[in-house]
Amino acid sequence: MAIREVLFHDWDPLEVNDIAPEDEYDSYIGQVYRTLSNSPTAECVVETLIRIENEYMEHDEQTRPHLFQVAEKLLKLNVRR
Repeated sequence: MAIREVLFHDWDPLEVNDIAPEDEYDSYIGQVYRTLSNSPTAECVVETLIRIENEYMEHDEQTRPHLFQVAEKLLKLNVRR
């Protein structure tokens, strides 16, 4: 599993994974990768996802409950190969 897959299938803040191409969230992979490569906590990953949603997608929502599940899935990826 890769960051791209988690963002598209699990995060999907725009709720488009059933109609959009799988590269819909590719522009955010770098930001998520940088966060993951610094040995973050789940809270740090959630903050990154919320920041992306607020700054780039104009979502005003705060923490959505499933973001911690997304963060845990992302933290299980080995980004230091």
